[in-house]
Amino acid sequence: MLRRFRAIFISRNKEFYRDRAAFGWNFLFPFLIILGFAIMFQRGGRDQYKVGVIPPEVTAEDCETVPEAVRRVNVFQTIVFDDRQEGFSKLERHKIDLLVECRSEPIKYWINETSPKGEISEGFLVTTLIKPEEIATYAKKQTVFGARIDYIDWLFPGIIAMNMMFSALFGVGYVVVRYRKNGVLKRFKATPLTAFEYLSAQVVSRMTLLLITNVIVYAGCALVFGFRSEGSYVDLILLFGLGCASIIALGLVIASRSSSEEFANGILNFIAWPMMFLSEVWFSLEGAPEWIQKISHILPLTHVTEGMRRIIIDGAGLTDLSYHIVTLLGMTALFMLIGSMLFKWTDG
Repeated sequence: MLRRFRAIFISRNKEFYRDRAAFGWNFLFPFLIILGFAIMFQRGGRDQYKVGVIPPEVTAEDCETVPEAVRRVNVFQTIVFDDRQEGFSKLERHKIDLLVECRSEPIKYWINETSPKGEISEGFLVTTLIKPEEIATYAKKQTVFGARIDYIDWLFPGIIAMNMMFSALFGVGYVVVRYRKNGVLKRFKATPLTAFEYLSAQVVSRMTLLLITNVIVYAGCALVFGFRSEGSYVDLILLFGLGCASIIALGLVIASRSSSEEFANGILNFIAWPMMFLSEVWFSLEGAPEWIQKISHILPLTHVTEGMRRIIIDGAGLTDLSYHIVTLLGMTALFMLIGSMLFKWTDG
């Protein structure tokens, strides 16, 4: 049994790293995504609300200076328009959040009532126009102290998990379907190799490669962008490995009987994209309907992403993640069992 397992394991690894384009893309894709978000969401904050500045209606002169009230708000990014109509057009199409007329007294501004960011921008602007002593009459400001977590730090574990998910699903599921269609699996059927042995070798092979590639990606991003983990790197690797195994096993369930690459591709996309959006890769589901949050917790990617974030950001250990670990182990065992039972060697 071990000899057969080892033969499939080695052959699958060789096939993967000999495909240089796919092999290189596994390193490049997550790095490019993180680079893009690092540029857009730089540490230390960035202008989050876009404010357009237009000249007064009664004069044809251009605006040379931004209104003082706008300049005092450090989350505003100002864009000066020479043409008033262009400013209104940008506001209507949600390309800016607030529009201010320069040299107006009292200051004139416009918002798009259908834009939530417009109301927030208005609040920032109005706050700067009110004297601090007047604000203190109605409200008292207090500060919560703690370690600062930038959006890119929160996003980073999700990007790593998402890259793993696509590679796990398509790198195994799609390949098995192609093997079946090309008759490769039909030849394996004539050997003593069992379906469970074959699927296990596929899982371990892809999991090993994903661990190696993502450790390198993580190390590279940590070196370039300064990411660090508050928790143990060993715990992080163990959790990530469990996540790899569960999602690879899920991909094998989909590929267990299909002989059409087009059909398998459609099903894999049908699973991958909702899983990505419901697993808090890009944004939190806090405040979402309860039924959506419940659906998200039956997806393996949710447990991988949340577990990685708790280790990297909060410094959690494996005992703190027992729920995620047990869930991932259960999912892996269930998917492997289903995949072995449904697996067929031929497309007949």
